[in-house]
Amino acid sequence: MKYLVVMAFIAILASLASALFFMMRNGKNDKAKGIHMAKALAVRVGLSVVLFLCILIAWQLGYIQPTGLPATR
Repeated sequence: MKYLVVMAFIAILASLASALFFMMRNGKNDKAKGIHMAKALAVRVGLSVVLFLCILIAWQLGYIQPTGLPATR
């Protein structure tokens, strides 16, 4: 499970880096640059949602256990 989370974080950071690349790239066509940047950011949001859902499902199935302070007294 740890490897899945690490790979998802790397993919999220890569998508964020590609959005930064498209934002900083010099070009004549600003509309195309904006479309590429928006797609990269949409992929980042999608990956974040999928990661959250995978963590939630893994918790429900018992693959991971919460640690730390108890929720009740």
